[in-house]
Amino acid sequence: MSPTDLAIVLASALLHAVWSVSIKQSGDPLCFNLLQIWLAWLGVACAAPWIAWRAIPAEVWALVLLTGPIHALYLYWMSRSYEHGDLSLVYPIARSTPAFLPLVAVPLFGEVLHPIGALGIAVVVAGMWLVHLGPGFERQTLTGPATRFALLTLFATVAYSLIDKAAMARFGAAAWPGPVPRAITYSLLLSVTHGLAFAPLFFRARSGADLRAAARAQLPVAAAAALISFLGYALILRAFENALASYVVAVRQSSVLFAVALSALWLRERPSRPRVLGAVATVLGVAMIALYG
Repeated sequence: MSPTDLAIVLASALLHAVWSVSIKQSGDPLCFNLLQIWLAWLGVACAAPWIAWRAIPAEVWALVLLTGPIHALYLYWMSRSYEHGDLSLVYPIARSTPAFLPLVAVPLFGEVLHPIGALGIAVVVAGMWLVHLGPGFERQTLTGPATRFALLTLFATVAYSLIDKAAMARFGAAAWPGPVPRAITYSLLLSVTHGLAFAPLFFRARSGADLRAAARAQLPVAAAAALISFLGYALILRAFENALASYVVAVRQSSVLFAVALSALWLRERPSRPRVLGAVATVLGVAMIALYG
């Protein structure tokens, strides 16, 4: 992985951790996320005149329609996991994507992993699962609602990562005359499709009154979070244009370290020793990928 791509992905990881902490501290993650989506649509409206709509390949349109509902499920399951568990517990499980993505990315995209890069992915995954151990390193149950929703979030992340990688590969091969970069354009399109799919999920669990109350209390923070989320994923899409998906997703999981630190500083959670060691292992794995990926 090139230094530029590494820097891009690490910046995205930090933004994702900050975004996740803002969702957790909101008090109602579902309402907070719907507010973010609707605010993101304002960005789409502002950018629309400068997007080269006719230059977007038909395959990219099809893939963004396919990935939108998966992103919506990811957002819904992530919100529910934050309702039931600590960020320092839920987040590393939900971000265990590197354990599963290479199983599909290697045959699907023909990616060839360096042995040490592959080992780095394994170390990242081990670090993420280490945080699920109790203070005395005893194994804790994996059947609670927080863990169940975190695992569902994990599998949604694997699915949308594969689709978005394929979309950006096709988008990157097409001529692009527009002033709005491809990654920004795709991220804007995605905010529309996943927002439309998220609304029905939201209204199954919440009411309009809940949303209005959240808007009164959280609108400025939700606006900032929407911008952070948009920029963070646009950076990942930019990295997908050049770097292997397996490495991009693995390095992005350094957000686990940021999330554990922020959960202690911002949310006043008290991470256990296994959670801290797991975060350190994640950073070690990222370093292996950076040097040999």
